[in-house]
Amino acid sequence: SFFHGKMRIHRWDSVRVRLPCSQLPHSNSHRCSPSTQTLHFKFDVTPRMTELRYLRFLLSKPDCLSMKPILSLVLTLLLCSPVSADDEALGGAKEPKPEMTLKRNWQSKRVHQLALRYILLGRLDDADSFLNDYLKDHPDDAETHYMLGVLRGQQGQIEQGLTHLEKAVELGLPAGRIVAGPREVMQSFEETEYLRETKKEFDRNAVHGPLIGNVTDNSATFWVRVANESSVRFAAAPAYMFNQNVDQAAELLKEETSQKSDRANRYKVRTSKTVQATAESDLTGVATITGLEAETEYFYRYFIDDQPSQLRGEWLFRTFPKAGKPSKFSLAFGGGAGFVPENERMWDTIDSFGPRLMLLLGDNVYIDDPESPVMQQYTYHRRQSRPEWRRLTAHTPTFTIWDDHDFSVNDSWGGPHVSVPEWKIQHSWPIFQQNWANPPYESSDIPGCWYSFKVGDVDFVMLDCRYYRTDPEGDDPTMLGPEQLAWLKKTLNGLTGTFKVICSSVPWDYRTKGDSLDTWNGYKSERDTIFDFLDEHDIEGVLLFSADRHRSDAWRIDREGSYPLYEFNSSRLTNQHVHKTMEDAGALFSYNAKQSFGLVEFDTTLEDPTAIYTVINIDGERVHDLTVRRSELQMP
Repeated sequence: SFFHGKMRIHRWDSVRVRLPCSQLPHSNSHRCSPSTQTLHFKFDVTPRMTELRYLRFLLSKPDCLSMKPILSLVLTLLLCSPVSADDEALGGAKEPKPEMTLKRNWQSKRVHQLALRYILLGRLDDADSFLNDYLKDHPDDAETHYMLGVLRGQQGQIEQGLTHLEKAVELGLPAGRIVAGPREVMQSFEETEYLRETKKEFDRNAVHGPLIGNVTDNSATFWVRVANESSVRFAAAPAYMFNQNVDQAAELLKEETSQKSDRANRYKVRTSKTVQATAESDLTGVATITGLEAETEYFYRYFIDDQPSQLRGEWLFRTFPKAGKPSKFSLAFGGGAGFVPENERMWDTIDSFGPRLMLLLGDNVYIDDPESPVMQQYTYHRRQSRPEWRRLTAHTPTFTIWDDHDFSVNDSWGGPHVSVPEWKIQHSWPIFQQNWANPPYESSDIPGCWYSFKVGDVDFVMLDCRYYRTDPEGDDPTMLGPEQLAWLKKTLNGLTGTFKVICSSVPWDYRTKGDSLDTWNGYKSERDTIFDFLDEHDIEGVLLFSADRHRSDAWRIDREGSYPLYEFNSSRLTNQHVHKTMEDAGALFSYNAKQSFGLVEFDTTLEDPTAIYTVINIDGERVHDLTVRRSELQMP
């Protein structure tokens, strides 16, 4: 089939051949059922040369002469198929094979992705049937009408498509979704009066955002998506200069943003450099304002092509405490945030607790199709359009890393190479960068979303657990890759914070996911290396954060001859799907009854500083809590 204009050969999952298994030499590369006399070769991850070698071995055996014709055919098919050809292209990564069925009936985050996948594969009749079946049970679902609009556009039925798009907006779909696209699948409507009129609403207003990302004690970084290729910049001024009057601040920032003017200097206005939002960046722009005061509340405004935004919220943020200064603050963290309209209220719940920042530790949107830029854009757009999300992130600094469902597919690994497979460097990495405003990545001149930052005297280290991960069943597997591991050691050795938080997208404790090798359970040697490094260099005050499991847990990892490591794990922000609780496995507590997030309150002004971890569900109810004192995290 054709996929994004390129020929894509769909490979089979397995080869089954009926053979006299009792005569076959034993090998770990095949499964043989004596009862059915079926030799079963399964290629569920990557092509395996051991299986090809085994077939050649069978052909050389005199006992297998009677099977030579069928074995020769199977070997020829394998050698000539994409299974063998893809081995080099994958470069040791897990094959990114998107799901073409729904594992669970009508799971919100998957339904319309599957419909879009049908459309992108040219299976328009399948998309039509699927969406109309869904519409029978969900007649007022805005997302279904949006996707039917996209489908009709691909079918050339422009008027019918517009009817569905208008219906989607009527049912509550933000109009920015129509403008954002993805543009590749909305081109059919580009010249329609409806799209032109809708775009006018965003001439001086953001389609998505503003979102505030990296904040420090003297700077703030902002993200926005616009409707057309434009220049973008931001301006901010301290709230105390206006007696906290947002209207007065907004008018000043609208009229006066030149830092060279006397009026701007008098009100301490600071502006970012102008950045360009281009089609190549999916019309996003990221801009940074510097020269700010620590621990200070600021009003801000953005400008599109030098014109101040028409609409405005109470856009404000607070800079972090002076680096190294003891302080009190709280943060929200979690993962597992698939798009579920009825659960998007989680972002308002988080907002109601007023965290100073938010950490999203992976599975932030659930893409599961790294070879498709359109699928990645679509999945980001639907979250970024939600008013609950926009309210929270307009004033709450948001720091992110990715996990398997944002990077590739379930339980995936990217392999050791920078640019193999190609989708890592051509799609997943640049699109991730386009959609967040994180601190500068510390991977130097290679891809990778690892970085560190500081809030007062608490250090945060964010890890990329997917890009350079290798097969956990391979030789000497690594989750981080040598460059990131070296960076981590150097970073840890230089930290001075009272608490030092290491954030992983997957759980640290081996007990969190049974025998699964997708957690650090599959990379025990590397985890030992990290933990041993802490002891060898007397690094105290370490806490572990993680996500991945669809629940909220607390764990304690006891270590002989050293202090225990407490792990705060939470990853069911909006997901419908849930994982079982793990008290029986040794969790200090484990909660899965409702969607939840972790609230962590740091107080390093105390004689014995504390970090209090509280699990809060989507209804704002405090469920569990755990207090960790700094005195518990020191060498014996």
